[in-house]
Amino acid sequence: MRTNIIVGSRGSKLALLQAELVAAKIREVNPQLKVSISKVVTSGDRDRRTQLNRMPEVGIFVKELEEALLDNRVDVAVHSLKDVPTEIPAGLCLLAVTERLDPRDVLVAKASLDKLAPGSKIGTGSLRRAVQLARYRPHLEVGSIRGNVDTRLGKVASGEVDGVIVAAAAMLRLGWQDRITEYLPLEYFLPAVGQAALVIEARCDDAELAELISPVNHLPTWQAITAERAFLSALGGGCRAPIAALGTVHGNTLKLEGMVADTSGRKIIQTSEEGSALAAEQVGLRLAQKMLAMGAAEIMAEVNTR
Repeated sequence: MRTNIIVGSRGSKLALLQAELVAAKIREVNPQLKVSISKVVTSGDRDRRTQLNRMPEVGIFVKELEEALLDNRVDVAVHSLKDVPTEIPAGLCLLAVTERLDPRDVLVAKASLDKLAPGSKIGTGSLRRAVQLARYRPHLEVGSIRGNVDTRLGKVASGEVDGVIVAAAAMLRLGWQDRITEYLPLEYFLPAVGQAALVIEARCDDAELAELISPVNHLPTWQAITAERAFLSALGGGCRAPIAALGTVHGNTLKLEGMVADTSGRKIIQTSEEGSALAAEQVGLRLAQKMLAMGAAEIMAEVNTR
C-alpha cells in the first residue's frame, strides 16, 4: 500500500501555493498518506522574455513536469489547467480537477478601464487578452509583458505600465484581492480554456494512485473543462491563437461560450452552445463546428501559417 505521494510543481510563489492547496486536498481524503512537494523548473520559467504566441513549442509551463512524471521523479504534477495543451504525452492522464475559482480576468491599475485616459498602457502576455482589450477600449495601448504575477504588478507600481490584466483566481489564491481594481465583464473578456482550475496529472498505468486521487475531482468543473478543451482541440488552437472559452454547469445543463479572433483583432467570432453536462465533449465539439462554419476556419488557417 502506498504511503507517500510526491507532487511536482513549478517553483513560483503562486505555483507552490497551488500545489500545496492540491496536496491539502489529497491529505484530506487520504489522511494516511505523506504528501510532499518537489520543485521543477520549466522552460517557460527560464524564458520570461519571449511572447507566449512566439514560443517555438506549446506546453512550456508543463513539459519538464511531464518529463519528471515519465521518469518517475514525481508521482503527480499540479498545473494551472490553462497551461496544459489539449494533447498530452502518451502514458500520462489528467486525473482530477479541483473546484474552479472565479474564472474572470481582472485589471490592476490606477483606475478602471473606462476611466483610463486614451493612450494608457496596459500590460499583458496574453494575445487573447490583448485582442479583447483592443475591442473593448481601442484607444488604450497594449504592452507585452511576461513574468510572475508579483513581477507584473510591480510594473504597475513602478509606472512602467498603467495597468495589467491578470486572472482573478491568481489574485484570490495569493490573497491579493484588495489590489484588484476591476473584475472585467465576461461578455467582453472570456477567459482562457481551463482558467482558474487546477489539474492533477499522473501516469495512466498507476491505478492505485488514480483511486486515491479520484475523490479530489470536482465533477461540475471537470464537465466544464472537458467541453472547453474539446472545443479548443477541435479548432486546432494553442498559444498562437486568440481563443477563449468558458463552460458553466447548472444541474445537468452545460452552457459553453466561445471566442476566436485573428491576431490583429479585426475578426472576432463569439457565440455559445448548450447541451447535457453528461455529454460535455460533444457540447465542445458542436460549438467548434458552429464557429468554424461562421468563419473560424479561415482565422485558424491564417494563424497556423504564420
